[in-house]
Amino acid sequence: MRGLLDAVMSLGRGLELPEVLRGIVEAAVTLTDAEYGALGIVGDGQTLLEFLTVGMSDELTARIGQTPCGRGILGELIHHPEPLRLTDLSSHPHSFGFPPHHPPMHSFLGVPVRVRDEVFGNLYLTEKRGGRGFDADDEALLTTLSIAAGVAIDNARMYEESRRREQRLEALGEITRALLSGTDADEVLHLVAERAMEVAGADRAAVLLPPSLPGAPAPQEGCQDPAAFDARLTVAVAHGRDAERVRGLSVPAHGSLAGLAARTGTPVHCADVRTDPRAHLFGDGAEKGLGPVVAVPLRVGAGAMGALRMGRPVGRPPFDDSEVALVSGFADQAAIALELARGRAESEELAVMHDRDRIARDLHDLAIQRLFATGMTLQSTTRAIADRPEAAERVSRAVDDLDTTIRIVRSTIFDLRTTDGSGRGGLRHRIAETARAAARALGFRPSVRIDGPVDSVVPDELAEHVVAVAAEAVSNASRHARASRIDIVLSAGDAVTLTVTDDGIGLGGRTAADGRGAERGGGLANMRKRAELCDGTLAVEQPAGGGTRIVWRAPLD
Repeated sequence: MRGLLDAVMSLGRGLELPEVLRGIVEAAVTLTDAEYGALGIVGDGQTLLEFLTVGMSDELTARIGQTPCGRGILGELIHHPEPLRLTDLSSHPHSFGFPPHHPPMHSFLGVPVRVRDEVFGNLYLTEKRGGRGFDADDEALLTTLSIAAGVAIDNARMYEESRRREQRLEALGEITRALLSGTDADEVLHLVAERAMEVAGADRAAVLLPPSLPGAPAPQEGCQDPAAFDARLTVAVAHGRDAERVRGLSVPAHGSLAGLAARTGTPVHCADVRTDPRAHLFGDGAEKGLGPVVAVPLRVGAGAMGALRMGRPVGRPPFDDSEVALVSGFADQAAIALELARGRAESEELAVMHDRDRIARDLHDLAIQRLFATGMTLQSTTRAIADRPEAAERVSRAVDDLDTTIRIVRSTIFDLRTTDGSGRGGLRHRIAETARAAARALGFRPSVRIDGPVDSVVPDELAEHVVAVAAEAVSNASRHARASRIDIVLSAGDAVTLTVTDDGIGLGGRTAADGRGAERGGGLANMRKRAELCDGTLAVEQPAGGGTRIVWRAPLD
């Protein structure tokens, strides 16, 4: 009795759950003079989640291999949680036998351990020392110890829950401060993954996003099927085990735990990701060693959904309801970070648009008016110096230069004020980008002049053809014409007209291979085909000064 009281007092002093569990088994072995003892923790599926042993060396445990799952005598106590005392294990009808390398065992005593009204697990004792069997006193001692153990386990769980709640509050406070300080969304997501992994006791945390969400990785180079890419979730952030190997990998939205959580809007979890048919393992051995996994939805706005996916090593208990709720709180923080990032991006874009509009207004109200007034002054001066032809010609050239400058400024104003619905630059901007991209291969930048409101009058489908023809014409001049100057002129009136002029060797100076390459399978053939699709025309001209001029024209409906 004194030993029992000492054991109860010792259990009451423990607060760390692993320490309390081991102390229960050690006290049971000591009180009953048993050689081996174990505590099996029962899961929802009436199987053993954990099996803590005392009396076996680590080497012997490793040789035996897989821990019991709850069959045979152990399962008998799980399905019928009442004290069980046997003189010989093998004589029981439900005896299942022992695996290889397991030490021989005969006498047995087992009692359930209840935490409040819940069966937490079972205490198992075998091999009473001296070759004797366990008696009624041993059963009474172990039953009393199990009651004290239930109280100690409950206290340890409450302590662990309070400590975890404190960690959660500290982590959420840190994340909230990062959000309010304007920290980049990617950094906040890393912080969410790191803190969620620590608080939930996971081995890895990953944030998976669809392409439509900010912070999601772009399609990999060579992706030919955007729809297939949109049907996947990609790891934008990973922390913990093999994080670098996992980052950038993707899983299907249909056929993965993360995709199921994202589609249904409810958390999903499994005890072993390797055997769950709903799971989708990351390739390249990145999931090696992981067992329990939970995925919680990550909602941004009313549409797009991602997921926060957590994993633990094989042999660890699966995520319980309280842990799933905890992880869901971190997913909410990640969603807020993405929502703030999207709002911040929209605000910055709006600020840029306002600034562009201001610059365009200033150019129109100040620069163009001054240039126009200067041109008028010079034109009036021409009449005053009509008797000096050389001076009059120079003034006339200056007026022409001013007209060209005014057209360039007006083109810039159109470019500043016009974007398509997605925020991407319109046709005017895309033609300028084509010239900028070509400069890397040419060694110089083609000149660009755009007349008229091309962004507002050229339909999107026709604009795609115009951009493609401009890129093809510049590419031909670069590869075949050996040009040192390229001029691109785009205008819109009754029709859209694209003129690309180079000072190269001209069509007559190209080799047969150059000519065939330009005319067949690409080059001029492609440009002519696009003109036909738009009910337009393509003309290839040779200017008097040499080179080639391509005039592509399509009517505007």
